[in-house]
Amino acid sequence: MNPPHLLPTDLQGGQGPGVEYSIQGELVPLLHCHLDGSMPLYFEHHVVLWKDPQVEIRLAAVRGAARRLVAGREVFLTEARGRGEIAFSRDAPGHVFPLELPRGAAILVREHQFLAATASTRYSASRIRGISNNLFGDNGFWVDRFEARDGDGVVWLHGYGNVLEKELEAGEEIDVEPGAWVYMDPQVRMRPTVYGLRTGIFAGVGRLVFNRLRGPGRVGLQTMFVHLPTED
Repeated sequence: MNPPHLLPTDLQGGQGPGVEYSIQGELVPLLHCHLDGSMPLYFEHHVVLWKDPQVEIRLAAVRGAARRLVAGREVFLTEARGRGEIAFSRDAPGHVFPLELPRGAAILVREHQFLAATASTRYSASRIRGISNNLFGDNGFWVDRFEARDGDGVVWLHGYGNVLEKELEAGEEIDVEPGAWVYMDPQVRMRPTVYGLRTGIFAGVGRLVFNRLRGPGRVGLQTMFVHLPTED
């Protein structure tokens, strides 16, 4: 089995539809984008660090807004339009990195890890239920989906600590701490795996819980586990 490999932490001269970008910084990294005016970017409203005055900011409703509102999640994303520069930061220590999506490709992203995306990618969110573990309880959790339906696209994510990528072959499996995965290809399957600690001096101590991921497909892993609260 090939081990996961570290994604780049510094990137210069990145290219996407309508945007040039760079990623800088080791502690709290920055995504710096130069828009040519042909492709908007959308993002969560609190992640903008600075922008040129001519870059227009507006709200954009998202699909599944009613479900998100009932769950207490944000109903709107924010959109940047026009020609100029804009920079984003999650305001947390970690690792910012791009995922390039050719037309027709999609990626599933753990909630609260999304930073920005080109408008050529369509966004939706869904609740995954039936996975009960120490992180999510019995309520399941939200997963964001980005799909490049209207052309090639780029999605930028923020991981806590550093982010490594594992390419799973068909049928290959890996057990991941529930707070450690960041993204996965849609064809990757996930189920909980529980190890009870019930023998010897550990009798009655408790259990170890993992998410077992089965390929084929990519899986992104973060080295700092941030167990954020989930909605009921």
